[in-house]
Amino acid sequence: MSLFARKTITQVNDDLADPERQLKRELTAWDIAVMGVAVAVGAGIFSVGAQAAANYAGPAVIISFVIAAAICGLAVMNYAEFASAVPVSGSAYTFSYLTMGELIAWIIGWDLILEMLMAASVISKYWGIYVRNVFEFVGWNIPTDVQIGSLTASWPPVLIVAIFTTLLVLGTKLTTRVNNVFTVIKVGITIFIVLAGAFYVKAGNFVPFLPPSEPTAGGDGAAGVMHQTLFSFMIGAEPTRYGAYGLLGAAALVFFAFIGFDIVATTAEETKDPQRNLPRGIFGGLALVSLLYIAVTIVVTGMVSFREMAEQPEPSLATAFQIVGANWVGTFITIGILVGLTTVIMVLLLGLARIVFAMSRDGLLPRAISHTSKRGTPARLQIVCGIVVAVIASLGDVNELSEMINIGTLSAFVLVSFAVPVLRRRYPEVPRGFRVPWSPALPIISGVLCIWLMTNLAVETWLRFVVWLLVGLAFYFGYSYKNSRVRLEGGLGSLRRTADARLSPASALPSGEQPNSTTLTATGAVLTWIAAALVLVTVVGLFSGMLTPAGLTGTFVWAAMLSAVPGLVVSHLALRRAEKIHDARVASADAATSEGALTQHVQVASGASRALLTSLCIGYSTAAVAVVVGIVHIVALLA
Repeated sequence: MSLFARKTITQVNDDLADPERQLKRELTAWDIAVMGVAVAVGAGIFSVGAQAAANYAGPAVIISFVIAAAICGLAVMNYAEFASAVPVSGSAYTFSYLTMGELIAWIIGWDLILEMLMAASVISKYWGIYVRNVFEFVGWNIPTDVQIGSLTASWPPVLIVAIFTTLLVLGTKLTTRVNNVFTVIKVGITIFIVLAGAFYVKAGNFVPFLPPSEPTAGGDGAAGVMHQTLFSFMIGAEPTRYGAYGLLGAAALVFFAFIGFDIVATTAEETKDPQRNLPRGIFGGLALVSLLYIAVTIVVTGMVSFREMAEQPEPSLATAFQIVGANWVGTFITIGILVGLTTVIMVLLLGLARIVFAMSRDGLLPRAISHTSKRGTPARLQIVCGIVVAVIASLGDVNELSEMINIGTLSAFVLVSFAVPVLRRRYPEVPRGFRVPWSPALPIISGVLCIWLMTNLAVETWLRFVVWLLVGLAFYFGYSYKNSRVRLEGGLGSLRRTADARLSPASALPSGEQPNSTTLTATGAVLTWIAAALVLVTVVGLFSGMLTPAGLTGTFVWAAMLSAVPGLVVSHLALRRAEKIHDARVASADAATSEGALTQHVQVASGASRALLTSLCIGYSTAAVAVVVGIVHIVALLA
């Protein structure tokens, strides 16, 4: 079977019927809508608009929010159709598996793990920071950091993650009830703050509405280039802020405000009457979130000039109230942030576990972790996710990784948008609770606009994203390819459909084409190991001090980054040949012997030898390390 083997609706229904891996349907449209608001309205509502206005677009950030909301609305339409047609856990990952095949599904699932893992870690870290601020505000001398050997750990993120992990293990419905209470409180606080700020709005602060473009401070150095948008970098524009590029960059940045709605789709398998409730919940939540963000942005840009905000080290809504002398509002903002972050963490932990659950159930991640408890939740998986998030949030410096959340979300939006027409063509008879109008035109427009937003993210974000993808591909060929249930069951099913009792002899295969001993496999392995040796020597030289990042020549760095490409190309050609041989062998099988014999045959001849998959795994790992070396070299040269 090829890398693009697709899952079927029948297989999805079989997953839903698996008693050991079955989630409990208990969420309503109200729960879905509140969940979307809960994850989208957090600390960002009090900061992201101010930051985008101060550093990107000025008052025109209002338009940036409208653009981001419109593009998100188009993408959400696609999610609504998919989730109502295929109400199963996994969101964009499962949708891609049904329409575009396993490799694309793996990539998007890997992206979603990045998005939710980074988001949960970043928000948990910020929650801990605001807890410390509250302690200082009330005069409590309670340290929030503890020393563990040479490491400094923050305990508040561990506490909040542990609380919500426990609630999620006990049951999704119980957690949503807690979430509903917190969400109503934070929406009320947000509305109060908007009304309070409206009394300080001055029309003069909206002029100029779109400030003229100006060079970014330090734009000729590494910071200027690495923080420049990919689009302006590709066309050779100088690093700037404000103007048209600033408006577009702000739209890409504030898209962070709308990440919750792809996470909501991961709960499709736990929703009552999903054809009806999912679309209503998703669209209702998006409408409320858009209104709240635009209202807050109008207030913050109207209260204080964007120039004054740009002079602040960390501009926020609280900063605006301080500048106009209304310090008393800061207390409400702090409470609103704490409550807001609390619900965001809960939904992100839920979404992360559901994505990993879906991938584990398909065998692309260890299948043992996808068992559900008597309460209908993946308890052991939820605990593992909670531990990982708590460790990263308490020990790591996650500030630089927040934009990775955006690129993970947008990449998922792109594939879901393009997949809707494919689903319509493959499964026209499947009932849908919502249909995207003007398909395929509107879904394609949605996908293109999301790609456009991705090009307006920073260069450094793209480089990190490339490294993450390469690591994911290394894992896929090292583990997921040979453990995929769709691949194994597809081959087994083909063998069962044959008529005789024994596999055909090897002579039935094309002469000289044995899956485990091809010339291409050996050639790919040699090229891969040569590349790995080159990159390893470079890394050892950098760590030992024999080489310096700035001392490497551009030619050498490019040679290192591209060194894995020949081996990967040859190995993929070998993989393609091995898959054809496997398919021919299955097609020429004379019958099904014992169940164990068939399963063993499929596992051995599943399309690639262990040596070939090892070459691909090492090749992508080498490429990931080489790109990191290239990033270090570029930063050293531009510093």
